[in-house]
Amino acid sequence: MAFLYEKIDALREYGSSAVLPSYIPENLNPSFELRPYQKQAFENFITHFESSSRPKPTQVLFHMATGSGKTLIMAGLILYLYKQGYRNFLFFVNLSNIVEKTRENFRNPASTKYLFADEIVLDGERIRISQVDNFQYADEDAINICFATTQGLHMDMWMTKENGISFDDFDEQKVVLISDEAHHLNVDTKKKMSADEESSYHSWEQTVKNIFSRNADNILLEFTATCDLANPAIRATYENKIIFDYALAKFYGDRYSKDIITLRSDLTIMERALQALVLSQYRLKVFQDHRLSIKPVVLFKAAKIADSKDFMFDFIETVKNLTGTQLRNLSNAVNNEVIHTAFAYFANNGISFDTLAAELRDDFSEEHCVSVNDDKDATQKQLLLNSLEDADNPYRAIFEVKKLDEGWDVLNLFDIVRLYETRQSGSKKLSPTTIAEAQLIGRGARYCPFKIDDEQSKFQRKYDEDVKNELRVCETLYYHCQNDHRYVTELRNALREIGLDTDKIVQREYILKDDFKTTDIYTHGLIFLNTRVVKDRRDVHGLSPTVRDDIYRFQAATGASGVDSVMVENGQGADTSFDLNTAHMTIKEIAAINYAIVNKALMKYPIFKFNTLHSYFPNVTSTRQFITDNEYLGAVRIDIQSRDEHPTMDTLYAAVFYVLGKIAGSISSIEETYRGTKEFRARNIRDVFRNKTVNYTNPHDGGIGISQNDPSVKSDWKIDLSTEDWFVYTDNYGTSEEKAFVAYFRGYITDLRKIYNCIYLVRNEREFHIYSFEDGERFEPDYVLFLQRNKTDGFEQLQIFIEPKGTQLLEKDAWKEKFLLQLKTEAVPATIFVDDNDYKIWGLHFFNQDNRMKEFDAEIAALIGT
Repeated sequence: MAFLYEKIDALREYGSSAVLPSYIPENLNPSFELRPYQKQAFENFITHFESSSRPKPTQVLFHMATGSGKTLIMAGLILYLYKQGYRNFLFFVNLSNIVEKTRENFRNPASTKYLFADEIVLDGERIRISQVDNFQYADEDAINICFATTQGLHMDMWMTKENGISFDDFDEQKVVLISDEAHHLNVDTKKKMSADEESSYHSWEQTVKNIFSRNADNILLEFTATCDLANPAIRATYENKIIFDYALAKFYGDRYSKDIITLRSDLTIMERALQALVLSQYRLKVFQDHRLSIKPVVLFKAAKIADSKDFMFDFIETVKNLTGTQLRNLSNAVNNEVIHTAFAYFANNGISFDTLAAELRDDFSEEHCVSVNDDKDATQKQLLLNSLEDADNPYRAIFEVKKLDEGWDVLNLFDIVRLYETRQSGSKKLSPTTIAEAQLIGRGARYCPFKIDDEQSKFQRKYDEDVKNELRVCETLYYHCQNDHRYVTELRNALREIGLDTDKIVQREYILKDDFKTTDIYTHGLIFLNTRVVKDRRDVHGLSPTVRDDIYRFQAATGASGVDSVMVENGQGADTSFDLNTAHMTIKEIAAINYAIVNKALMKYPIFKFNTLHSYFPNVTSTRQFITDNEYLGAVRIDIQSRDEHPTMDTLYAAVFYVLGKIAGSISSIEETYRGTKEFRARNIRDVFRNKTVNYTNPHDGGIGISQNDPSVKSDWKIDLSTEDWFVYTDNYGTSEEKAFVAYFRGYITDLRKIYNCIYLVRNEREFHIYSFEDGERFEPDYVLFLQRNKTDGFEQLQIFIEPKGTQLLEKDAWKEKFLLQLKTEAVPATIFVDDNDYKIWGLHFFNQDNRMKEFDAEIAALIGT
């Protein structure tokens, strides 16, 4: 049986899933911009909730990686369900410290992690969030939230007390139950109990089930990063309830986490701790150099509370008496690149060992250290630990054993020091301790958001394509442990078990050839690049090409169904299916058939009311123009699948309504629009291209991350580029389409040399970008080709941008090809100093072996004069 989320993904592929309502992001804290996967999580739930086949009461599970923003999803779902008539929300989790953290996130607008907007406004009404102890006297106009631990909820329900919550609270009204760290609810699911035990055993799980089942309109929202789907009973229970799945591997692959590196050493434990302090201080300096006020934190992980207490005492004494000589000895003792880089940084910036020791004595003094092992002040400490990023939070060092394994939201943790050297795992089975260490690493791997320029994504890793960049240390978590390969192997296995397979990540080096670095074009040559500027709204004459030229797919309901035998072991199911017809239609064509269909769908979205629409597109003169003009909706294409030979009016309406929802979301997210300048300014080639180390995940079958000379590369494309003087790097690790282009280009070198004195093909590994003239979209062409030929005075230089493109992306990226073809007539090279050289900027059609070779061949033929 397919998981619930897989069924919804199939609907999404054909345009039948829900669209995220604009009021959800509008009423969440704007500091937490919604990520694509979070929007998908909302859309999955809404699609399910609004389905006529939704089971009642409704139970769903969000299976999402630690750090992926589960609490933000909770807040957004509260807003959505309030709009659907729900007023009462019961939040519960197994640990009291998580309750306090969540209460702070939901209720305290002064908290930096407060999840809602300053004012929650739904349908023009301001909505209040009210914390309640029970729902008997809840405010019918407010969002009423009751916070509880699972155990406390269980006790309250079975031992009624005055003003406490009881089963009676749930008899007359519908409630949304929100369970965080929901894997703790599955304790009974894993057990086999007799009938008598089942009837009398008032477990936590049974208590929740009892509440949940008291009203058919109740909803149970479960959230966890660790649903044990390997357990057959749990898988059977949750297969039709997992509404969204976002594993840690996907979270890492999408760059929303830090990178993770184990730093093994033979140092003593205290020397290992000092090494972490040096690295933390280096990271602090790098942040400061880029005007970022981010304070890195170090966590010291002990095996026992007594050990943690003893080490904390020794640590404070060691730091209090730290000397420059000790740090000099440490620098001589360590033998790893990142620590050498840190000490080199201090030396290059005039920070002596004595000065560094003084800084560490101050920054890691006793008042900047905190232990979180005592239950007595756990609540107060938890709030402090969840505000470690705040400017007024004093802590740089945390000492703990197990208190932070769950529910800890920290972003600025960059170093974890393991304070013990034992191995607990056996030959075959991983120990719970090693799994817990892996989970702590996964929690610490939450990305600490920052960006250096406006175009960078604040919440994602930025330097996977440049791991030698000094800022890479600011998006890497280091786990300091003993130099024991067996332990590291166990840890990797544990990381793999929680969904993070770091073994699939490989590094490749792009190395500029020494011969190329001695050429005149490298030492004195120029590359021309444009910039983007804010466009006056009066200059906007259409939808963004990325929106307008996308291909939207919609599948009408088909009536497909199926039956399954549940009483027969391995019983075979039977499904009915239909042959579907696909109609390729533009909105303009649909309007020509029945204009009212499009107009009616348009009016369902407030953003398309003409006054609002006109504020985004001042040059649109009427709703009809917006619908029919090819620069606006007219050319938007929808692939409509249905059982009918020609789509019915109902199907056309549903398809247009769905697509307009997508476009409405894109328009509402517009803050400023841009255009790319037609003037391209000169930059020195030597300043743009350099050696680079790049991370690739799971390269295989001759594709991206694989050498062009690898045996897995198709024989016609296999080249040892280190011997080819026209290719400036020693190798190419691009996609299969890129390798095909490089092999194709090699076949024209002899002809090109008859005309040009210099021929250099350069792969652009995110070294430069240009901006489209129409809307300033950023574009990083895969290759730039430099061709020079001498003339009487100086030389003529052609700078040609080239983009190999897979067939599946030709239509989606059509705006890039259009931009490339505009360059020859519209791009103007501008130099700072007058010279006698003639510079030209061109772009070619996409290189695509299936659909563009006629055009591409003609353009290459023009270059060689044939």
